[in-house]
Amino acid sequence: MQRTLAGPDASIQVRDVHKRFGSTRALAGMTFDVRPGQVTGFVGPNGAGKSTTMRVILGLDRPDEGTALVGGRPYRDLPEPLTHLGALLDSAAVLPSRTARHHLLWLAHSQGLGARRVDEVIGQVGLQDAARRKAGGFSLGMRQRLGIAAALLGDPPAVMLDEPFNGLDPEGFQWMRGFLATLAEQGRAVLISSHLMSELQGSADHVVVVGRGKVLADVGVRELLASMSQGRLSLRTSARTEAMAVLARAGATVSSTGEDEITVTGLPAEGVVSVLSANGLPVTGISEHQATLEEAYMELTRDAVQFRGTAASAAAEEAGR
Repeated sequence: MQRTLAGPDASIQVRDVHKRFGSTRALAGMTFDVRPGQVTGFVGPNGAGKSTTMRVILGLDRPDEGTALVGGRPYRDLPEPLTHLGALLDSAAVLPSRTARHHLLWLAHSQGLGARRVDEVIGQVGLQDAARRKAGGFSLGMRQRLGIAAALLGDPPAVMLDEPFNGLDPEGFQWMRGFLATLAEQGRAVLISSHLMSELQGSADHVVVVGRGKVLADVGVRELLASMSQGRLSLRTSARTEAMAVLARAGATVSSTGEDEITVTGLPAEGVVSVLSANGLPVTGISEHQATLEEAYMELTRDAVQFRGTAASAAAEEAGR
């Protein structure tokens, strides 16, 4: 039943969505697109509005203002919705007494799909040997695979997965990266929410970073990392503390990234070497810093974190002095 998908049906559009729960503002004008043929990472701190946005897309929460559309239509208006958007929000949403296959058969029946399609998706996610086992005995990683199988039942042009890497072992991580790439290559619009930045960096083509209910960045992963890397240098020195002090006095912004490594901005490479040489400090290596998605994420969301531990808060205040 697999097909190559393209066109307006393979898209998710979120436009100026606002949502309050009592006095709590969950969404404050959320706007972004999930385009066909690419994996879009959806990231932000706890409380940023990611789960609420996905629930609005699925019609589980009604927005106070704005629209969320799947292929140009509200999810609640779609006939046989699993054939338009497949979603995994909670891998625990399965009766523990049901086998994996019976769970999928029940869902398939609700959409007019047959047993053949159930067996196809079981094979896609690698659950052939566990298909007739009760879901209550599944590990978290196996429940994730079962939830993804359910999302694929209708062979939808758009797929939305919340924390799909949770509970997976190293082999599972590798499988998931290839699986997501395949979905995008087939022309599907793929939205994945995750806190695992290292996995997103290797999986996502595009990223939507959110905080306090609104979009902070909507950009290609390569473009984001290139912009975050520009003008930043990685420096290795056995005199880290002294080097940080003299470079700061010379007007650079410095931070420690390892026992003998610091990141420097605000001075060119030749200026950094000149300052350290003038102070008799050794340099064992200097190169352009290659930013990671985690670094970019932390930079973009540092003012949007709502729930911060005491130690982290104290460190942030110290860094700001």
